[in-house]
Parts: sequence; structure tokens; C-alpha cells
Amino acid sequence: MTEKPKHGSAELDRLDLKILDVLQRDNKTPQRTIAEMIHLSAPAVQRRIKRMEEFGVIQANVALVDPAKVDQSITLFVEVEMESERAELYEAAKRSFSAAPEVQQCYYVTGEADFILIIIVRTMPDYEALTRKLFFGNNNVKRFRTFVSMERVKVGLSVPLE
Repeated sequence: MTEKPKHGSAELDRLDLKILDVLQRDNKTPQRTIAEMIHLSAPAVQRRIKRMEEFGVIQANVALVDPAKVDQSITLFVEVEMESERAELYEAAKRSFSAAPEVQQCYYVTGEADFILIIIVRTMPDYEALTRKLFFGNNNVKRFRTFVSMERVKVGLSVPLE
């Protein structure tokens, strides 16, 4: 007997993983279609999806928007190095980064930088204004380094399930 992978408090079996695989590709796939694909009933698929939502395995159902199509075509990667390692200052930085809608992703990392941010803006002046708010306006930011994306080669949020 193979052991089921644990995800939070939810134990996922191979059918759950198959459902997740389908939903990661297109979360508008009708439950009856998923049921046919994995040989379950539609109500069974619905129960499994509901359970995975309740346990936080499925965190959200969202639309992926192409930033260029909504005139937000500049993607930046920013390394942020903090001055002090005091926990409350790190938590304040996390809250500040999380509250900025331009910050698409924020990672607390090891190495020379303390945070890596992925930011999307309309123009470089918009980014400059954001740097004043997030970095220059924070006395605990020692330095930051910006990398400008020249091309979006691959962007994905799906999790490999195998």
C-alpha cells in the first residue's frame, strides 16, 4: 500500500491529484467532465474539490491576466537587503510588501538578499514612485537591486504534482 501525501490536514490520494492537475490547467472545467476523465461521479468530484478548498489545498479560483494587455507590461525582480535582523522589522517589511498591489510575489530568502520581489508596473516613473514608498521610505532597507525583465518566457503558478 502506498502512503498518501499529506498537505496541511488534508490527505490527498491519486484521484485528488488528478483533479488538481485538471483544475490547474483550467479551473472552469465542468465537474462532470472531470468526473468522466478520472472515472468518478460528479458529486464525488464536487465533494473532493470542496474538501480541498476547506483545507486550503485549493487557495483561490482566479483569472490569469496578461499584464501587457492591460498596459502593465514592465516586470521587475527586486532583491532587497535589510539593515537589521530584528523580527518585528522583518514582519513590518512583509506587511508593507504584501500591501502593495504592484508586488505580485514576495519571497523571504536566504543568501545576500533578504527578500525577492516580483513587481509589475505600467511605467518606470511608476516604479520610481514605488521605490520611494517601499524602499527609501523604510529605514530598515539597507539596499535594493532591480532587474528589469526583457521578455516573459515562461510564467506559471501550477504546482508539479507527480
